[in-house]
Amino acid sequence: MAMGIFRALGAAAMMTGLAGCIDHANAPVLLAVGVPVNPPAVARGICMTDGNAMYEEAKRQYELRAQLTGYAQADALEAETTARAAAHRQYVACLSGQGYRTLYAN
Repeated sequence: MAMGIFRALGAAAMMTGLAGCIDHANAPVLLAVGVPVNPPAVARGICMTDGNAMYEEAKRQYELRAQLTGYAQADALEAETTARAAAHRQYVACLSGQGYRTLYAN
């Protein structure tokens, strides 16, 4: 019985250690500016939701604009580029409103 407890603790310690090895290459480091209201994990979650909503809205707006101008074959690459740029701007603006500045490794 004691051996089972030690195995479980060893497995939990190994999983915790390996969880620190996960690469977060595309996630920015959040630098607190002033006094942020929310911790970084909460602010990032809120702002990712805002960014995702803006991505969907920008794609929808691009498709509507293409229909209004008579350009039925909307360029998928341009729609994706426009939507990603709008989502990134929304994400950065939201984090700024939360009291953080984004620092990217690149």
